[in-house]
Amino acid sequence: MRPLKWRKLGDILIRDKGIPEEVVRQALREQESSQLRLGEILKANGEASDVVLTEAMATQSGMEYVTEPKVKTSALHLLTTVPISYAKENLAVPLEIDGQTIRLAVVDPGNNQILNDLSVLTGCRIIPCLTEPDKLLAAINQGYETLSGDGNDPISDIGQDDMDLDSDVQIEDLLDTNDEAPIIRFVNGLITKAYRQRASDIHIEPFEAEVIIRYRVDGILYEAQRPPYRALPNITSRLKMMANLDIAEKRLPQDGRFSVRIAGKQADVRVSTLPTAFGERVVLRLLDKSSGVLDLTDIGVAAEMLPQIEKMIQKSHGIFLVTGPTGAGKTTTLYSALSSIDARKQNIITVEDPIEYQLAGVGQIQVNPKIDLTFAQGLRSILRQDPDVIMVGEIRDSETAKIAVQAALTGHLVFSTLHTNDAAGALARLVEMGVEPFLAASALVGVLAQRLVRTVCPHCKVSYRPDEQLLAELFDEVEVPQQITFYRGRGCSHCMDVGYLGRTGLYELLEVTDSIRQLVTSNADAATIRQQALKQGMRPLRRAGLAKVLAGVTTVEEILRVTQEEV
Repeated sequence: MRPLKWRKLGDILIRDKGIPEEVVRQALREQESSQLRLGEILKANGEASDVVLTEAMATQSGMEYVTEPKVKTSALHLLTTVPISYAKENLAVPLEIDGQTIRLAVVDPGNNQILNDLSVLTGCRIIPCLTEPDKLLAAINQGYETLSGDGNDPISDIGQDDMDLDSDVQIEDLLDTNDEAPIIRFVNGLITKAYRQRASDIHIEPFEAEVIIRYRVDGILYEAQRPPYRALPNITSRLKMMANLDIAEKRLPQDGRFSVRIAGKQADVRVSTLPTAFGERVVLRLLDKSSGVLDLTDIGVAAEMLPQIEKMIQKSHGIFLVTGPTGAGKTTTLYSALSSIDARKQNIITVEDPIEYQLAGVGQIQVNPKIDLTFAQGLRSILRQDPDVIMVGEIRDSETAKIAVQAALTGHLVFSTLHTNDAAGALARLVEMGVEPFLAASALVGVLAQRLVRTVCPHCKVSYRPDEQLLAELFDEVEVPQQITFYRGRGCSHCMDVGYLGRTGLYELLEVTDSIRQLVTSNADAATIRQQALKQGMRPLRRAGLAKVLAGVTTVEEILRVTQEEV
C-alpha cells in the first residue's frame, strides 16, 4: 500500500518532522550493526516520540493516522472471534465495520499477516490505519472490557462436576483467559464485573437453600446474583486455589490474596473464608493498584483545614492519629499525608496489614502473625532503622500503643489509626490502653476523625426539598438558608439507579493544645475533652457534612446516615 511517490522514513523525519540529518544518519549507522528498526533506535535515544514516528510512518505508507482509537459498538462483535491475547500480540484491533469493510488500527504498517488473517476470518475488506502502541493497547482493553459486560451469563452452566482447578494462577489479565470451564469463567466474570462497577468488596454468602452474592459499592451492599447452591463448593475451591489456600480445610477460617490484571490494570484481591452453618462464607476485598495515592484535597479535606493538618504532619516528632469505623478511609488518609512528606530528605518506614499501595521512596513492612511479625514487633524493628517518620497501620493493643508513644517522645513523627467514633475519643482510648495520661498528652499533636459519604451522581443530579424534620436535625441551631438549593440523584445507568456515584470524606480535626493536654493529664473523659475542643474551634463531623450539603456535593439524608452517633 505504498503511496504513488514513496519516500524513505529517514527522509520524512528530516524534511517533515525536523529531526537533524546527522541524528538520523547516526541512527542509520547504528542500525547496520543491530536488529533494531530506525524508529526504535531514535526512540531509544530520545530523539523521536511515538507520535512523531507514527505520523512519519503514516506519511510513508499512505495510511490514515488515528489520534484517539476507540472500538465502536458496531465492531464489538468482531472481538468475539479474535482473542485479546492475539490482538495484544499483533498490536491490532478492529475499530469499526461498515458493510463489508473493516477499519483496523495497527502500529506496524508492514504487518500484512494480521490483515490477511482478519480478511480470511471475516470475509471483509480490511483498511489499516496507524496509531501509537500505548493508545492501541488502551483501545484493546477498552473494547474487550466493554465486550465482557455483554457476554452470556455462565451461572446456568455451573454444575457439581465442573472441577478444573489444576492450573497455576499467575498475575494475568482476566479478559485474556481462553479457559471455557464454566466455574473458571464464572469466577473471572464475578471479579471483572465487580471491578467495573467500582465495588470494594464481594460477599459470597451461603444460606440453607441458596447462595447470595453481593457487591459493596460506595460503602453500601447491593445484591448482584444468586448462583445455584450446588455451585458453592466449586466457587470456594476456585477462589482458594487462586489465593493459595488449603482447599481441604473447611472447618477453620483462612486468609490469602492474589493479583490479577483487568483490562490492563492491576488489582490485588484479598480473600477471607469463614465456615458457617450452611457452608463457607467468602469475602473478597478489591484493591486497585493503578489508582495511586490521592492528595489531601482529592479525598475531600476542606481548604481551611489543610494548613492545620499540614502543620501537624510536618512536625519533627509526635503522634498524628486518624480515627473512624472500619471502611472510613483511614489508611487512604494516612497515605495521602505520607505522600506530602519529602521521602528524599527523610527516612519513612511503615508497618501495615496489608500493604495497600506502594509508596515511592518509602520502606513498607507487611505484618505476618505466623512468624510473630506483629505491629508491636515491627515497630520495635523500625526504631533500629534510624527512621524520621513511622506509620503504624493500626494501634490494636496496649503494647503497640506504648511503643508508638515512646517513639514519638524520642524524636520520631508517628502516624497511625484507631477505632473510635470521634477525635476526642482517641485520647481517652490511648489512656484506656495503658498509656500513662501525661505521656499521651505529651506525645499527641493532633487527631483527625473521618467518615465517608456518598456523593450525588452528576449524571442525574436534580434539585429537591428535603423533609423539614430532617433539615431541622441537620442544621440544628443553625438557621436554614432560604435561597439554598438542595440536590440529589434521580437514579440512572451510571449510578445503578441509586442516585449516588463515588464518595468523599467528612473530617473533624482536634488540635492538641495546652488546655487539651491538661484535661488528658487529669484523666478527663472523652465528652469533656470534646467540649473543650469545640470551644477552641473544632468543627464536628455533622457540621462538616452540612458544608458538603450546602455545596451540593451530597444529600441531607446521607449526612444524617453516617453521623447518627453525634448528638
